[in-house]
Amino acid sequence: MTTVGYVFSWIVSVAIIFIGMRFLLVPRAAAAAFGVAVPADIGRADAYFAVKGIRDIASGLVPIALILASTAHALGWFMIMIAVVPVGDALIVLRHQGPRLTAYAVHGLTAVLLLVTAGLLLG
Repeated sequence: MTTVGYVFSWIVSVAIIFIGMRFLLVPRAAAAAFGVAVPADIGRADAYFAVKGIRDIASGLVPIALILASTAHALGWFMIMIAVVPVGDALIVLRHQGPRLTAYAVHGLTAVLLLVTAGLLLG
């Protein structure tokens, strides 16, 4: 089961790095996919999108370091702790009247995947 946990960890890590890069390269499209509409007149919002992009890239790099160090236990605990991020993201989408489908299907399922991955690594 640990092998499956490692595979899920790679998938999550690469996906979140991709999402972070998208926030840096095409921030408004990434924000729309996140579930929060961005008005055209918002001004300097791109700076906030860049912050999110860097956060996402770092969130993907840390588990890769743990994978390469072959520490399934530490990786499992990281996955539990980082699950706070997609839960928070879902709440942000809901608070700002974003699509409920995005909040639950994207962010909620990401949190579930992280917790399942953690269970596989710690079990």
